[in-house]
Amino acid sequence: MSALLSAKLGISPGDPYFLGLLFLGLAFCAAIAALSHQHERAFSASVIYLGLGVLAGVGIHVFGGRRLDPIADAEVISRVAELALLVAVFTSGLKIERRLGLHEWRSVAVLIGLVTPAPIGLVALFGTAVMGLSFGAALILGAVLAATDPVLAGDVGIGPPGEQSEEPEEPQFAVTAEAGLNDGLAAPFVLLGFLVAAGAASGSFVDWALTEVLYAVPVGVAVGALGGYGLAALVVPLRQREFLDEQFDGFVSIAAPLLLYGAAEALGGLGLVAGFVGGLAFRRYEFGHDLNRRVHDGAEVAEKLLELAVILLLGSTVTLSVLDEPGLAGWLLGPVLLLVIRPALVFAFFARQDHMTLRDRTFLAWFGVRGVACVYFLTLTVQEGVLSSAEESTVVWTGLVCVAVSIVVHGITGTPVMNRLEGEASAGAKARPAG
Repeated sequence: MSALLSAKLGISPGDPYFLGLLFLGLAFCAAIAALSHQHERAFSASVIYLGLGVLAGVGIHVFGGRRLDPIADAEVISRVAELALLVAVFTSGLKIERRLGLHEWRSVAVLIGLVTPAPIGLVALFGTAVMGLSFGAALILGAVLAATDPVLAGDVGIGPPGEQSEEPEEPQFAVTAEAGLNDGLAAPFVLLGFLVAAGAASGSFVDWALTEVLYAVPVGVAVGALGGYGLAALVVPLRQREFLDEQFDGFVSIAAPLLLYGAAEALGGLGLVAGFVGGLAFRRYEFGHDLNRRVHDGAEVAEKLLELAVILLLGSTVTLSVLDEPGLAGWLLGPVLLLVIRPALVFAFFARQDHMTLRDRTFLAWFGVRGVACVYFLTLTVQEGVLSSAEESTVVWTGLVCVAVSIVVHGITGTPVMNRLEGEASAGAKARPAG
């Protein structure tokens, strides 16, 4: 008698596989309920996902199942996080319809040019001086945590295409654009950390500057701009001629970022940059077309599903034994990054930005959300294998602690702050005289 047939005969209560399927179904039901009442609660759905993940981890332990490990199973987690990021950066670009100009994007330029790279050095300094890491490991940790998250930032950023009748608030626009763009721009610094950790020769750093910055960034922008606009120019006429059924418009949100990312990476460019720029370009083919909204809605469904998967995986990896891995200094880094480094940099670099009110600066200072992007870069670090096992464990678990702290803190405060911002903006609009 075959082993499979033998396993099916008799009653096998408590089979871990089927219990896992049961829990996954319950998790989806909880996610649906959480997203259905997103604006009625004082916390975001991501907090619920994290709690479900921790609960799943407990269940796996109780029933003797095998939990995923962010180090041993880095490739699996990396692929899920990568796909979530691809869709998220494209969706971020698709939301934005602001005119492309330095004046209109000056807030984003400050965030990308100053606020994103500065924490790399500050976290690296913290890592070497306080955590006792080597410079290479500390630089990797700083680069990983430099990326803000387009998936989680969606809760506090710009709404879907066509939803806002007026120009979005400056901080909402800036947070959305920053989160969509700086994931790709953080990638070269992560690679730089790999080179330092591996003890590369000085010539390698010249190659890094030429290939990963001076070449890869423009190629990513070009592929995104041409590809995004070209895809829209192809899809819209086909839709109008009824060659494509509108019920499948949402599938474009998966096809487009995959095409853009794959093309850019194949040419040696930054695929995540191409994804964001591609979303921008796609939207610019025709701002008011209903296709934009349907593609966005499809992307948002996929984005939320993948966000659920990544955060469930993150929560399920937590055990009592790994809580000691970051050490006291590693646990301290999360609050320092969110409560000290980010706010200090935003207020310092935006001090002379007259178009930003104190409320706007406070919003930007608070919402430097860390999430799926950090998980992705951490798993890449493991796959690269440039750190010793001890430093690898410290870097990975410190990064995941920072992500978890951000999910909880920003998840709890996101909805109240957004409601207050929208309320004050509405009150200000009513107070302004007509004409």
